[in-house]
Amino acid sequence: MPQQAGSRTIVIAGGTDGMGRGTALARLERGDTVVAIGTKPAKGAEVAAEAARLGAAGRFHFIPADLSSIATVEKVVDQIAAAHPAVDALVLCANRQNAKRLETAEGLEFTFSLYYLARYLLGHGLRAQFDAAADPVIINVASPGIKVGSVNFDDLQAERKYSQLKAQTQCGRANDLLGRGFEQAPSSKARYVLYHPGFTATLGSIGEMKQPIRGLITLASKFAAKSIDEAIAPIVELIDNPPAERLTAIDRGKKVDLSIKTFDPATARRLADVSRELVLKNYGATRLLPELDTTTR
Repeated sequence: MPQQAGSRTIVIAGGTDGMGRGTALARLERGDTVVAIGTKPAKGAEVAAEAARLGAAGRFHFIPADLSSIATVEKVVDQIAAAHPAVDALVLCANRQNAKRLETAEGLEFTFSLYYLARYLLGHGLRAQFDAAADPVIINVASPGIKVGSVNFDDLQAERKYSQLKAQTQCGRANDLLGRGFEQAPSSKARYVLYHPGFTATLGSIGEMKQPIRGLITLASKFAAKSIDEAIAPIVELIDNPPAERLTAIDRGKKVDLSIKTFDPATARRLADVSRELVLKNYGATRLLPELDTTTR
């Protein structure tokens, strides 16, 4: 099925589970083309079957990929760029909990690489596709407005001491700084939105949690969590109507004050510099990195 006139091209990292999957199906129903990135081909096939039932088989594309790998992110960006000259929205949902410290192929701590670094690289790597779109937006599903955790520059890769909770909350704060970094030195005209839906009935990232925490979260999700449809509703609308501001943070329906410490401009610049250095050291030069002389647009 050819792309409909006026429809958008949406790329969703983590597009076969939970909120990513829900967003993919909602946008397919609106006539968009959706590129879903996920680790499991079987889940990609399930979403493809749902797309077919919606009459959108020709507008759904699945890319099997482990985004914790820098090399894989580079291949994914190349694949998207070859097939889609313009990208209207990038929705970043991919995340996974790990009870024990894991290293990626490039020697980076897994949570940091998937939950933060892949988002940094995808956002900058698709800059030409954003600039070719009419009103592009990056929606980073993380935890803005939550003050728990901090970026430990002395041990970013948790080599001295690993904690599942600290790894997750560090990346939450790193994503706050990532949004600030995109505002300070944008590599494209895309607007940046940090979005925290609140407690949502999606359990895809808790498989590695230890009991009894996993059981408590599972139980709570049955009674106190938002449905996926509720959680994704703002994302679906933000794609159609991106904010005018370069950076927006939304926590459970309310805008977050961007003057709070977690969005500190100097720390954001430091993290951007460290991120570039980590990529160059552990992987090498890549076109995913933004130009050093990027100027504010």
